Amino acid sequence: MPNLDDEAYKKLGEQLAGSFGAEAARYDRTRPPYPAELVERIVSTSPGPRVVDVGCGTGKLSRQLRAAGCEVLGVEHDDLMAGFARETGVTVEVSKFETWDPAGREFDAVVAGQSWHWVDAEAGARQVARVLRPGGIFVALWHVFAAPDPISQAVADVYEKVAPEAPLRVAHTLEKAVASYSAGCKRTAEGFIATGKFGDPTEWSVQWDRTYTTAEYLDLILTMSPMALLTEEQLTKLLDGVGAAIDAYGGNFTSTYETLAVAVTRN
Repeated sequence: MPNLDDEAYKKLGEQLAGSFGAEAARYDRTRPPYPAELVERIVSTSPGPRVVDVGCGTGKLSRQLRAAGCEVLGVEHDDLMAGFARETGVTVEVSKFETWDPAGREFDAVVAGQSWHWVDAEAGARQVARVLRPGGIFVALWHVFAAPDPISQAVADVYEKVAPEAPLRVAHTLEKAVASYSAGCKRTAEGFIATGKFGDPTEWSVQWDRTYTTAEYLDLILTMSPMALLTEEQLTKLLDGVGAAIDAYGGNFTSTYETLAVAVTRN
């Protein structure tokens, strides 16, 4: 991320956060589920079954938690995403989490899968404290992944070529990505501890692999937020370039994922 001032960064975030709804079906199809080990840990750590899923999107994490026996309410600000989640059986209320009205309801857990970075950290922590029962848990999760170096570098090179003025860059090594997201987990925990309403944080992680064909990875790329900054022509050139790189690599590759989570408990 370049050196944008706070207002420019906020505007960019709002633009990107609103880019997912039009690709809801693709997002649900291509984005991976959460490791069963982490879902089970949320369920076993929560003092009860009532869960709020912040920025539930298409309902991927919500559905996994429901399958594990939880009663899940999604809160999602994007109407199209919320509509998709409802079609899969998830109960969703449309609102930004920070301004959502819980109407006096209290929950055992609040989770945020791939979404907490879109929430105002200070207001979000206050809202979680408002809706969690004592002993309840908050868990934020992020998938971190990287393609093999030749693929990752090809994505970075093509993106730079077709969109040299874009305020975001893409592609990274897994080690750098994990370090960045781990720092984000620590900042998230610090924000909750600063409220005085949460106990010491814990961090969880699970590493796993996923194999992609050329077509599958190009499908995934179309859901990544930096792509929302490209014109149709730029996007076509990027897909052509990345597709050629994967084909040259053999037409498929295995991507290493690490799913990171940070958890705090309501005092």
